[in-house]
Amino acid sequence: MSLKSTLCAATALTLVTAGGAFADAHSATITIATVNNGDMIRMQGYTDQFTAETGIAVEWVTLEENVLRQRVTTDITTNGGQFDIMTIGMYETPIWGANGWLVALDDLSAEYDAADILPAMAGGLSYDGTLFAAPFYGESSMVMYRTDLMEAAGLEMPTAPTWTFIREAAAAMTDRDAEINGICLRGKAGWGEGGAFITAMSNSFGARWFDMDWNAQFDTEAWANTLNFFKGMMDESGPAGYATNGFNENLSLFNQGKCGMWIDATVAASFVTGADSTVADSVGFALAPDNGLGKRSNWLWAWALAIPAGTQQEAEAKQFIEWATSKDYIELVAANEGWANVPPGARTSLYENPNYLAVPFAQMTLDSILTADPNNSTVEPSPYVGVQFAAIPEFAGIASEVSQEFSAAYAGQQTVEEALAKAQAITNEAMEAAGYR
Repeated sequence: MSLKSTLCAATALTLVTAGGAFADAHSATITIATVNNGDMIRMQGYTDQFTAETGIAVEWVTLEENVLRQRVTTDITTNGGQFDIMTIGMYETPIWGANGWLVALDDLSAEYDAADILPAMAGGLSYDGTLFAAPFYGESSMVMYRTDLMEAAGLEMPTAPTWTFIREAAAAMTDRDAEINGICLRGKAGWGEGGAFITAMSNSFGARWFDMDWNAQFDTEAWANTLNFFKGMMDESGPAGYATNGFNENLSLFNQGKCGMWIDATVAASFVTGADSTVADSVGFALAPDNGLGKRSNWLWAWALAIPAGTQQEAEAKQFIEWATSKDYIELVAANEGWANVPPGARTSLYENPNYLAVPFAQMTLDSILTADPNNSTVEPSPYVGVQFAAIPEFAGIASEVSQEFSAAYAGQQTVEEALAKAQAITNEAMEAAGYR
């Protein structure tokens, strides 16, 4: 089943369930908010099997990443009650769990085997030792590159490249006449889009969001080096309009053969090597780059399913979460679409399965996840937990504004120096208002 056919099936399923074909007077309907990426769309294509087994109908609200974050945050903070399950991540889960906004997942069945969840994922989705969201998939970030273009450029990708090598390789692979960009990276505004990428990258340049007294650090040489390097490399070798490109836009460009390299979520590996990729047979993988300072630029994330407190469908929502994040679901996808297309990075047992370890990107994905350390992500000490975010409630709002300033600099609407000065002011003002300083 291709991603396109899965999407069609998901769309048809949504229409059928919305019309009540599976629901009757004795069944429940749950509403799920999720992100419009390939793995979540694939899951929607299999939901008819869940409905057939349980009698529980499912309505999907599928949204672009930035919009999803806004919608679920508004709903949870206002007790809106629109959703029975929300797709959230490692940033929101501990904060919302601590606030009592999520249902604890401490009573999942023995068959579910919660102990099998990778410790890095379970830890990031817990508060005070209690799991509040179940990972549908986990990810870090890594380099995906065209082996044919790298060879044509006379270069060989190291397993653990530096940013200097990446920039040189990007320039060597760029062919404007053939519409090939040496590198495609996120520049799109949004704390979880371009903001996540540049924050993870900044760690490898020695930057951090805050010092130990919660003072903003955008007026430092490390941040200037990060943004100037990023913008210089992307202006030289990136696609036109990169300031508005996020995960999905870059995935499309790579699959069309228009990117020499793409550094992004490890979960993308199954799509760039899948049926919808025109370059599937010429893709290699490497660790996210470093800058010689002891920190790589790979992040740690999980898209996970959580239940908002106050839902009227708690039991049904837990049934769905157990189904969608189970070992059986992994086997279901593998049987229908092959092991390369199963949700990665969530369960230890997956990386003990020889069928999965034969997938070309499986080990690189695991290595990337295991080397991301949210408790020690920066060269200099920082007061926060998180690799591509700071796990404080105020971060999402601050980082959304900061990322807009950065994207404006990428687009040439202001200088890097102006963007950093605004970021410094925005962040310090918000932190002072919140009582950190």
